Amino acid sequence: MRNVDCVIVGGGPAGLAAAVACYDEGTRDLVILERDQHLGGILQQCIHNGFGLQWFKEELTGPEYAQRFVDQVEERQIPYETGTMVLEIQYHPEEEYDKSVLCLSPSEGVIEYRCHSVVLAMGCRERVRGNLKIPGTRPVGIYSAGLAQRLVNLEGMMPGHQVVVLGSGDIGLIMARRMKWEGADVKMVCELMPYSSGLARNIQQCLVDQGIPLKLSTTVVNIHGKERLAGVTIAQVDEKRQPIPGTEEYVPCDTLLLSVGLLPENELSRGLEVLMDPVTGGAQVDEHRQTSVPGVYACGNVLHVHDIVDFVSKESMIAGKSAAQNSAAQNSAAAKEKRKKEAARQVPIRPLGQVRYTVPQRTSLTEAFSIYCRVAQPLENGRFVLKADGQEVLQRRFLRVVPGEMQEIAVSEKLLQQLQKAEEITLEVEL
Repeated sequence: MRNVDCVIVGGGPAGLAAAVACYDEGTRDLVILERDQHLGGILQQCIHNGFGLQWFKEELTGPEYAQRFVDQVEERQIPYETGTMVLEIQYHPEEEYDKSVLCLSPSEGVIEYRCHSVVLAMGCRERVRGNLKIPGTRPVGIYSAGLAQRLVNLEGMMPGHQVVVLGSGDIGLIMARRMKWEGADVKMVCELMPYSSGLARNIQQCLVDQGIPLKLSTTVVNIHGKERLAGVTIAQVDEKRQPIPGTEEYVPCDTLLLSVGLLPENELSRGLEVLMDPVTGGAQVDEHRQTSVPGVYACGNVLHVHDIVDFVSKESMIAGKSAAQNSAAQNSAAAKEKRKKEAARQVPIRPLGQVRYTVPQRTSLTEAFSIYCRVAQPLENGRFVLKADGQEVLQRRFLRVVPGEMQEIAVSEKLLQQLQKAEEITLEVEL
């Protein structure tokens, strides 16, 4: 058993940024636990550019973006363990080091860390065919878009040559272009919804510029082939997302890429009995990214799926800094008392109408912060309205917003003063 101040679970972009912030806030006794053999997470296979425009003011590839943070971890000599799988996290409120992190390392076997703070940064995983229940045979040639990306970009293997992509999230759009650049015949991208969930720049650069058709309100209703995929049947869907009889079309192909959503990897969080948000699939947190378990923080795609990694870094810095402050507070009676007061005053932030969710879901109103949100469908010419107990305190106009793009509503120090007596904060859209 080893005692440390803070354990960071995950060495992807969220975990790296959280570790750097935790160290810079004064915590020296911390460790990063990463199950892969290398730091950097999913960014290692994202060799396309477009990362870092907000955070570094440069256009970087995924590995370049990750390396910037790996370098910062190395410069600070923050210890990390790769190839290490965390099996369980427990909370022991009566003990000095009140969290235990049980993990498995191929070199050291089973290790237990005892710590004051834990940052959950495990990322997310892709939904697969089993989540969609598409009927048909089970031939070779059906991949998640992320797996295909790994095969092409890291393993140097082509999954197939005649490709249909289901789902127009950013990974699907980017892989449609990538497969075409590698010589495949990308026949189309099908999208169940009447709009794409990908970023506008990716729709333009990956589909329009490449001449790849996007079929909205369309899905795959059957899969054909015995040993290898021979083709798929697609069909248009109605407003209830049900296939419309008579619109079926057979499309010959040897590869089907599924880009049908991401699920936060929260098995450890659930085992810890962290209170979850049913919409995001992540933990409910306050503005410091603290979950319902004291001293446990969450950030990155395990908290809610982000559109750009720059937001992940920004959010993870908050979590890492807060984790360091929590660890430091263990040796200060005044700091402990302050944190108790913050915990006692928690104001809920509730999404209404076309706002699907907000992160954070509650606030202690102790410092300026930002509310991140997503809308339920594309909207034009409206305004976000923030209300305290039903009274409007802030508005932000927009020309167009789409579900794929996160929105940030800043709560300034001045606005914070207006909210001090609020019992409930709501965020909604007015058109």
